[in-house]
Amino acid sequence: MEAMRLLVTGLFLCSLAFAQTPAPAAKKKSFLDKPTLEAYVRHLFVWPSQITVTVSDPKPSSVDGLLEMAVTGSMGGASQVSNFYVSRSGEKVIQGASFDVKENPFKPNIDGLKTTFAPGYGATGAPVVVVIFSDFQCPHCKEEAKMIRANLTQTFSKEVRAYFKDFPLEQIHNWAKPAAIAGRCVYREDQAKFWDFHDWAFENQEKLTLETFRSKLEGFLVEKKIASLPVLQCFDSKATEADVTKSFAEGRALEVNSTPTIFVNGRKLAGNVSWPQLKQIIEFEVEYQKTAKNAGENCGCELTLPSVLPK
Repeated sequence: MEAMRLLVTGLFLCSLAFAQTPAPAAKKKSFLDKPTLEAYVRHLFVWPSQITVTVSDPKPSSVDGLLEMAVTGSMGGASQVSNFYVSRSGEKVIQGASFDVKENPFKPNIDGLKTTFAPGYGATGAPVVVVIFSDFQCPHCKEEAKMIRANLTQTFSKEVRAYFKDFPLEQIHNWAKPAAIAGRCVYREDQAKFWDFHDWAFENQEKLTLETFRSKLEGFLVEKKIASLPVLQCFDSKATEADVTKSFAEGRALEVNSTPTIFVNGRKLAGNVSWPQLKQIIEFEVEYQKTAKNAGENCGCELTLPSVLPK
């Protein structure tokens, strides 16, 4: 009996000690943990496993008390970047953009739009700058280019300057990059003639192929009385490929993911925009800049006029 009593007492003390042992604490969830934020964003945006997700390290943001993290989703040649502002506790997150009351809301885009050496037309010193990222093989770009060329300077002869930026989507358009290289070669030879090439490439879009592009380019040069030899030498040697690559990289940095993409004083307009819509936005900017003076070519921003290129 004594042995039984001791056994029961021992079992009771062991069970009591086990009951008092604290359970391992569950790991606290935090948006500052990259896998946690990735999983949350995948659910938020319905991003399947085929989309590659990259989460940046947290860094101090322009908003007091919040950290900034960028989440990039990419698949093939397409990508999307979203900014998130995370509380220092890691428990709360805000998606969106932050603004400084002293600055133009589109200043980051204005700073990133590099128009030096880019083909341009329209009024110098204009209060509104339109920058177009385009692809010569893109059907939507063709329609947008036709609309802009027919209306922009005719309606805003003194208020707007337009610039063209190459953004060839090589994954789906096999002669878009050669066309961009050719356009830059024409621009090197004769800046004004670039716009003849621009209109010709879009007008003949359905007739151009990767195999026939060079011969048709030669015919265009002869027709427009542009020196064929230096342009074709430039084209064959891909002398302007670096210019095209740089333009494409600048577009990517501005989160350009499709063509056409237009920036009006830094305001991003992705996809096809009708002339009435574009006209309304430009009219608003013209009036706004009369007092704001924080965009356009005379604002002291990064947007600059193209310099004369050496031939």
